Amino acid sequence: MTLSEAFCRKYGLKVAIVGRPNVGKSTLFNRLCGKRMAIVHDLPGVTRDRKEAFGQLGDIPLKLIDTAGIEDKSEDPLMEGMKVQVLMALHEADVILFMIDGREGITPLDESFATLLRKSQKPILLLANKCEGKAGEIGIAEAWGFGFGEPFATSAEHGQGLDSLYEALLPYYKGPFLDEEEEVETAPLQLAIVGRPNVGKSTLLNQLIGHQRVLTGPEAGVTRDSIGIEWEYKGQPLRLIDTAGLRKRAKVTEKLEWLATSESMTAVQYAQVVILVIDATQPLEKQDLHIASQVIEEGRCLVLALNKWDLIPRKQELLTHLKDRLTTALPQVRGIPLVSLSALTGKNKEKLLDAVLAIYELWNQRVSTARLNRWLEGVVAHHPPPLVAGRRIKIKYLTQIKTRPPTFVLFSSKATELPDFYVRYLINGLREAFELEGVPIRFSVKSSKNPYAEK
Repeated sequence: MTLSEAFCRKYGLKVAIVGRPNVGKSTLFNRLCGKRMAIVHDLPGVTRDRKEAFGQLGDIPLKLIDTAGIEDKSEDPLMEGMKVQVLMALHEADVILFMIDGREGITPLDESFATLLRKSQKPILLLANKCEGKAGEIGIAEAWGFGFGEPFATSAEHGQGLDSLYEALLPYYKGPFLDEEEEVETAPLQLAIVGRPNVGKSTLLNQLIGHQRVLTGPEAGVTRDSIGIEWEYKGQPLRLIDTAGLRKRAKVTEKLEWLATSESMTAVQYAQVVILVIDATQPLEKQDLHIASQVIEEGRCLVLALNKWDLIPRKQELLTHLKDRLTTALPQVRGIPLVSLSALTGKNKEKLLDAVLAIYELWNQRVSTARLNRWLEGVVAHHPPPLVAGRRIKIKYLTQIKTRPPTFVLFSSKATELPDFYVRYLINGLREAFELEGVPIRFSVKSSKNPYAEK
């Protein structure tokens, strides 16, 4: 974790960005984060859950909350849940940034939002967005009528007006500034929850943290943005990340779903442990195995959560079948943890989290070079490498060069000619000898240089 993120986590001013749909809330959120954290699209109503991230404005550390744009009259069945999320953001915030579209002026929905915000009794800064040039002059003039003080002319897309926003936030920030010395705290374990659409990812996240934090529903595709939530389990800080459902690439035709899928894969890349949620009533479909392979290729820890287990009549038979299938379909990582559970009732959720912490510890494990080479000596004596052109390949030594995932380098003569089957033999031996079951291992073979060759 960078110094600024650790600092924001500890001291950040909590700022909620609210307003009706399509006024530029997520664009400003991304601007203050310094990178694209929320999906931005011309289609109104893209954001549904409240999304939290760390950012800064000048030297002020920020805890940012992006919220959904709610509407009074909407056919979206999730609208009531979205309203609850906005109200929770207002309750948690230190300062509220109320955004309107300066080019369109004040709308009845803006008026409804203003009435809601007056009840919050929190400091409110009014931002007239999309005011490039003189485009928002009429909207700014109308915005004075809200009684929230002087409207700030901004352009979230181009970064205009942020200097004035900085001056306005300054009186509300009481902590130290980012340029002051501060010890970096321990980063939380990044835990991403992924899977096909409608397998219960959001339900599982809500069950883990003990309250309704993200929206759920019977229809597929409720989650769009990747939603990160700070939490703790048995003294271990966690950042749980709920993601959009991953379908086969050929079925992803709309740009919005493509953006959501891209967000999910980015969450996997930055995660340390990934929980792959599988529907026990339709277990280990081709897409499940494809997602698992992608996680393993990224070098992340993988835990399989077999959801809807309470609906399965012949449990032991299915469990045996799935373990056999995993051995065949994912031979590159043996012993992937498989936890059966019910996200709806919470049964076995502690067992799942214990499996996460256990595999995370293995992922961070380092084996000394001395132990590795004592083991290697016995392995080579028992099963020496094959002959190449009548001469045996000479194994010299083995060392671990990094963790997360465990990465090993074997030095030998004729490294390029060492057969793949022998490399797999060594990797499987490493797993068994040093209890590295279930974690991806990276293994390469190199030739050590002859110091006298050039002479």
